[in-house]
Amino acid sequence: MKQTRDHPMNQTRNETAVITPTARVTAARLAIRAARPRRLTSTLLWAAQIPLAAVFVFFGLNHLTGGGIYTVAGAAELAGAIGLLTPWLAGLAAAGLAAVMVGATIINVAGGGGLVFLTAPLCAVFVLLAYARRRQIKALWAAIRR
Repeated sequence: MKQTRDHPMNQTRNETAVITPTARVTAARLAIRAARPRRLTSTLLWAAQIPLAAVFVFFGLNHLTGGGIYTVAGAAELAGAIGLLTPWLAGLAAAGLAAVMVGATIINVAGGGGLVFLTAPLCAVFVLLAYARRRQIKALWAAIRR
């Protein structure tokens, strides 16, 4: 049998996959879900994150009414509290709140040290939370870079 130019065996196509934004989000969520800590660790992290989120909603609302830098800090604290309650953002939110607490500690030390006893330990707790969720942070970063 003679093959012609139009025969399917002779045709080659360069097909490229089209990745939709929905497919990227789904892939990112699956990667982040696969990177989550073991069940007991996850339960302990959530047991810490939920009360901390409640505290930071309170702090954030109080700081929003302060004006100036307090408004910025309040917005960051509220965003961090919401992030702590969002499973795929929890690690990144903990890292962000650790940065906010570093700033708060520096401001408190420079201003007389009023709340250093509160901000420094909170910073340490958020660093530990972010460290415990570091695999999720890496998976989220990889998903964003795609």
